Amino acid sequence: MVLQYRRTALNSSLANIIYILLVRLYSQHLSLANPLVDPLQINNEVPLFRVQSQGSGTRIPAFGNAVRLRDNRCIVTQEEVPYTPDPNWSGFEAAHIFPLAHQTHWVNQNYGRWITVPSTTGGSINSVQNGLLLRADIHQHFDGYFFSINPDDNYKIVDFGRILKGNAGRHLDQTFLDNPQRPPDELLRWHFRQAVLVNMKGAGEPVFEHDFPPGSDIVGSILRGPKAAERMEFELFDRLAVQLDLAE
Repeated sequence: MVLQYRRTALNSSLANIIYILLVRLYSQHLSLANPLVDPLQINNEVPLFRVQSQGSGTRIPAFGNAVRLRDNRCIVTQEEVPYTPDPNWSGFEAAHIFPLAHQTHWVNQNYGRWITVPSTTGGSINSVQNGLLLRADIHQHFDGYFFSINPDDNYKIVDFGRILKGNAGRHLDQTFLDNPQRPPDELLRWHFRQAVLVNMKGAGEPVFEHDFPPGSDIVGSILRGPKAAERMEFELFDRLAVQLDLAE
């Protein structure tokens, strides 16, 4: 698989050389089966800005229930949900692989074509195949692309932020991979590509909250934060798409 990388402020020949060397070193660090840059192509590809979901959106419950029923454990740490005698889901959260906040992009790019298990509500982006059950303390790290899963390296868990401790470098277990409802490789590959782009070129970029809890001052929170104009435009079009049911 050949990945293309964007160039922003790299204008000089020396900067280009440094950038190429960094990408090659990063490829070796990730222990990829195929080099990321062979041949190397630099373009203006920009990763989608990072968002966090608080898990309180109106479309989350059906999605979360489906993911919990399928996984029943954190798929990264393998920690199982305790039963006392009923399942205790506190400390576990269903994470979207492709962020719900970017559903307009999902629709425009027709990423729903990768989904083979339809969602009962909320469009294809809320299919169980677009989700993973994660321990709550690492859910936000997944949303922020601080770690990801590389389907082209035997589903290796790659830790970009050194936050997974003993779980970095592990592989998803075969039981999960054999489940017909598991995420398609295309979605895992999309997330991994975003993670590489963000960590190569987007270091220092803020991670935005999207799924605001009920009663929140959404406008005030956005205006007080970074990139207010960009976020206001994003929220307007994204929430209008929800109302118009454009999330297929």
